[in-house]
Amino acid sequence: MKYVIPFLLIILLTGFSCNKNKDVQEVSEIADSLKLDANRIENRIGETLIPEAKAVLDNWDEYQLVDEMLLKYYSINTLEALSNADELSRLVKMMKDSIKIDNLKKPNIIARINVLENETLRLADMATIPSISKEEVKEEVINILAIYSAMNSKINTIYHAESMQKRLEVDTEVPVNIQKTTPPPYLKIDRTNSYNNLIEKQ
Repeated sequence: MKYVIPFLLIILLTGFSCNKNKDVQEVSEIADSLKLDANRIENRIGETLIPEAKAVLDNWDEYQLVDEMLLKYYSINTLEALSNADELSRLVKMMKDSIKIDNLKKPNIIARINVLENETLRLADMATIPSISKEEVKEEVINILAIYSAMNSKINTIYHAESMQKRLEVDTEVPVNIQKTTPPPYLKIDRTNSYNNLIEKQ
């Protein structure tokens, strides 16, 4: 009997210890799953179009496709970023070749689109390099999003200025009639006569 009690205590302690280790392992697994994926690239949404620019660019299908694709790049893992890089560069080229809006055929807009195309081509090249690091991919994605945001910012500036111009515009073709008003009575006083009268009275 005196050997049974210590034996039971050992079994209970061993069972309790195993359960505790199992609980710790489960908690550890949950905590690991909550950690951010190291392969994930997270960015804040950049510059979006103002309503005036959006209304004009809504009919530019190629721009809309690029916009939709780049929206995915604000939260994407490195493997997806590289897998979609070829399609992204193709869409940007289509966008560059399809500019029909006169306001956007300006050198500063075209320059930004050219830089965007070059960076998307660079990302597509990275997909063919086996030794490319996750940090290099992440940096390139951040560059692409920054350039796209700068392009949108420039487009917004153009349409904001145009909108302000329309608000301030005055129709100069119609002459403005300025009516002559009669001067107040004190301006009609003949001051020289009044001065002469004053001298004569003295």
